[in-house]
Amino acid sequence: MLTIEEINRYSRQLFQSDIGPEGQLKIKTAKVLVIGAGGLGCPVLQYLAGAGVGSIGILDFDQVEIHNLHRQVLYTTNDIGKKKAVVAAERLRAQNPHCELLVFDKLLCEENARAIISQFDIVVDGTDNFRTRYIVNDACVLLGKPLVYGSVLNFEAQVAVFNYQGGKNLRDLYPEPPKPEDVPSCSDNGVLGIVPGMAGTLMCSLVLKIILAHEILNNALLLIDFHRFKFQVLRFFKDSQQAAIDK
Repeated sequence: MLTIEEINRYSRQLFQSDIGPEGQLKIKTAKVLVIGAGGLGCPVLQYLAGAGVGSIGILDFDQVEIHNLHRQVLYTTNDIGKKKAVVAAERLRAQNPHCELLVFDKLLCEENARAIISQFDIVVDGTDNFRTRYIVNDACVLLGKPLVYGSVLNFEAQVAVFNYQGGKNLRDLYPEPPKPEDVPSCSDNGVLGIVPGMAGTLMCSLVLKIILAHEILNNALLLIDFHRFKFQVLRFFKDSQQAAIDK
């Protein structure tokens, strides 16, 4: 049940006819793992906590660095050198004490991925390297967990939901990870701070829509160019291996 304090806290959501008390209870009992508490993970975490997701896992082994601060909005100058997962959990507890925060201050690898991911209903991939992305994807496929995916570079972003209700997964789109030297990175090419913020907000909306069983963009990749403010949906059809672009 929802307490009086929770009803007051989430009242603006409860007013929505397609959420209401029943939908808020679904949010309250949901378990979501966010892998990567960086530019994408920070807005996802903030809005998951704000919405009242009952159990939120934060997996990140990195420390806060000064160049993170322009886009990783959970952190301040005083947090430089501290563990991201620990600091993020502190911020979210202050934001919403009703959320259970589970901290995984470790590197995700083949040996621990399934044990960690199996504890959650939905997984969010906010990582910045392809090796980890494929480990996460493959574990989600084996465990039958929906995966919300995002990536950013410069003014551009990609957002998708993989492995949802029998839908495609990352390997259906990209069968093998590229070589590291062939992949541009934010470290080398940069990213505007608002780009992961906006992409992360979209990712969080997909998580909440999955929890609430609302219609989502499935078997498709959302391509966003924030420089030109252009959105495209690349749809994939597994059987025919065809794709179509909605502009």
